[in-house]
Amino acid sequence: MNQRKLVILLFVITFSLAGCSMFHPRPISPARTATAFEARTLDNAGLKEFLKKNVGHKITPWPSKSWDFQMLTLVAFYYHPDLDVARAQWGVAEARVGTASGRPNPSVGFTPQYDADAARGVSPWKLSPTFDIPIETAGKRGYRIEQARHLSDAARLNIATVAWQVRSRLRVRLIDSYATSQVEAFLIRQQGVQEEIVKLLEQRLGFGEISQPDVTQARISLAQTQLSLRDAQKQRAEARVQLADALGLPVGALDGVDLSFGFLDRAAINLPSQDVQRQALLNRPDILAALVEYAASQSALQLDIAKQYPDIHLGPGYSWDQAENKWSLGISLTLPVFNQNQGPIAEAEARRKEAAARFTALQARVVGETDRALAGYRAALQTLETADRLLESRREQQRSVQTMFDIGQADRLALRSAQLELIAAELSRFNSLTTVQQSLGLLENAVQRPLNPPESIANVPERNPRPSEENNE
Repeated sequence: MNQRKLVILLFVITFSLAGCSMFHPRPISPARTATAFEARTLDNAGLKEFLKKNVGHKITPWPSKSWDFQMLTLVAFYYHPDLDVARAQWGVAEARVGTASGRPNPSVGFTPQYDADAARGVSPWKLSPTFDIPIETAGKRGYRIEQARHLSDAARLNIATVAWQVRSRLRVRLIDSYATSQVEAFLIRQQGVQEEIVKLLEQRLGFGEISQPDVTQARISLAQTQLSLRDAQKQRAEARVQLADALGLPVGALDGVDLSFGFLDRAAINLPSQDVQRQALLNRPDILAALVEYAASQSALQLDIAKQYPDIHLGPGYSWDQAENKWSLGISLTLPVFNQNQGPIAEAEARRKEAAARFTALQARVVGETDRALAGYRAALQTLETADRLLESRREQQRSVQTMFDIGQADRLALRSAQLELIAAELSRFNSLTTVQQSLGLLENAVQRPLNPPESIANVPERNPRPSEENNE
């Protein structure tokens, strides 16, 4: 009978161990991950399904002939590694909820004893298995789970924060790509006009109508434009690489891709500062995450307060002593005599104050960011208005010179000089428009939401949208 009980006990232990997880190695191959990155394209089948799901309709034709800001944002959400890191961090936080939900396991001990002086006919063996069943008190498990869930929520909100950062960088890189290409076009036009001016001045120098310094100055201006053009070409190439990086793609994936910059032509907005600040203070994911982290600190404090109350340990026991069955039931707990967990409680209270201070500091920083961004945006709008007036003045001047040239009252040099001034005004106006868009981007970053009514932030996938690539790592 006693052997049967021992067999049953060993069977229970063996069955418990059979449910344990096993280690499965997943080594990382740098060569394979690099190859997978280089293979990323804009005509990927998984990307097609992802876009269809988030745009709400089929993308026809596929691959798309033109990629606008919304579609490129979804591409970045699909590919960018920063979001992969944020999702993985949320996965860790979710796993901690499972850890916090776990109950303490009972323990079992087995101490056989042999009595060398046992009487004849009496078994000299004493079998004494012991058990320890811990019981948590004061709701410790509930507080632990609540803290872990709050931290998981904060990690999930961090995905939205990282997604906004990805979108923001993409918008900046698109503006840079468009600006560098347009500046290059302006400089090419300017160079052509200046080359003709130099030729006209050289002709006049040959006729003795002007002096050498006039020609020299024109040549210097032409050389400066040529240097600016080379620098613009370099910046355009760099902007293309940075745009690919903002999308999470190799630069070769952008070969032959037509990018749409229509979002830069949308009407300017001018929101009251209170509305902007209110949107920032109520909707920013990092604000919401800071609130959740504060709630987690409160749960941590509740847990440490609950730890003042000792857990109960039940110790049922059985012994087979010289052919006699003996049962026992023990109860033990730790007496809070010398330590009432005051140290950890004080630390938890301090961490709660720290979380509250971080939240208050974040609010103040957000208010400062919105004020600065709004002031910069309004100043950029005023500069754009001035540039518009200057451009209109130069256009009127060019039309006047063109009319005089047509009737023979102005020469070609005057006409080309007016054209050169008009190009300079157009370039100045374009730079002002670029500054407006950059300032608008800073204002949107302060609010962490689109401010142009036609725009809406794309849905952020909280799970990795590339499961097949993830499984092959």
